[in-house]
Amino acid sequence: MEKDVINVTFQKWGTRALLLGVAAVAALLLWRYFQSDGLEGSIASGNGRIEAVEIDIATPRAGRVKEIFADEGDNVPAGKILAKMDTAVLEAQKREALARLRQAENSVRIANSQVVQRQSEKTAAQAVVSQRVAEVEVARIRLERSRSLVADKAVSQQKFDDDRAAFLSAEATLRAAEADVATTDAAIATARSQVLGAQADVEATRAMLERIQADLDDSVLKAPREGRVQYRVAQPGEVLASGGTVLNMIDLTDVYMTFFLPTKAAGRVALGTEARLVLDAAPQYVIPAEISFVADEAQFTPKTVETTEERLKLMFRVKARIDPALLRRHLRQVKTGLPGMAYVRLDSTVDWPPELQVRLPQ
Repeated sequence: MEKDVINVTFQKWGTRALLLGVAAVAALLLWRYFQSDGLEGSIASGNGRIEAVEIDIATPRAGRVKEIFADEGDNVPAGKILAKMDTAVLEAQKREALARLRQAENSVRIANSQVVQRQSEKTAAQAVVSQRVAEVEVARIRLERSRSLVADKAVSQQKFDDDRAAFLSAEATLRAAEADVATTDAAIATARSQVLGAQADVEATRAMLERIQADLDDSVLKAPREGRVQYRVAQPGEVLASGGTVLNMIDLTDVYMTFFLPTKAAGRVALGTEARLVLDAAPQYVIPAEISFVADEAQFTPKTVETTEERLKLMFRVKARIDPALLRRHLRQVKTGLPGMAYVRLDSTVDWPPELQVRLPQ
């Protein structure tokens, strides 16, 4: 009796296992049928992960981290101060440059006053020249008179010789006065060149101040755009080289999923094509996206590509980008690194199946 019961039990379990096997095979065949004739012709899919544009908040010059105002996971608006570098050396350089600027500006004022002084000296020298010209003219007239009178024996030869000597002396004095005018011209040119040199020093010092101020501004590290702090790479007190990263953040308005499609599907995908994303962590939601990038070269291939079948195995990298406006409405829920599936509609005339209609969290 017991053996009969055991045999009947085994027969029942065998029948059930057989039925389950048949059902599984039928389901597999049905799935392959729909994959080949249903979705594959109009919808392509690939698995990938949610990614976002990463931004390194780094110091443009070497220095010590003074303060950090953000922690990992903080959502920060564009322009928010995230960290400050130590600026004691820069502040000292700025004070030194300000002192040099005041000195250079004072040099400009002195050089300008020297130009005015040299111009006054030239005016005085020109007045002396005018005086010497008059003296030469008087001496010439006296010499001519003495020449005519000495011929008539009205004056002595000594008088004539004295008048001629006076004329020659007056001419020599005039040439000396004219030389003084030329000297003052050279002095004016020198003074003006000193003005230009002092003004160049002022401009150079101002440029130095602008550079130091730019370094001071760069020592205040701000968020270049809205995003979320992902990693805190450095700590206050650490000394970083030029370009050293303090924080790493992601742009929550530039989020996408990267996945791969074979040649046949990738060749039919155009930029702007509609896509749907379904995340493993939230399969109840279907997120709308659009294709923003299709690689122009295959990312991985067989060792040799000689036949048509092998060429069809080439895989191309594709990006499906989520609408920034949609992301802004759900910033708190946006997370990177989540795996999921991306679906691309290859035929725009075919409607999305019910399971891929958009469903978003409230």
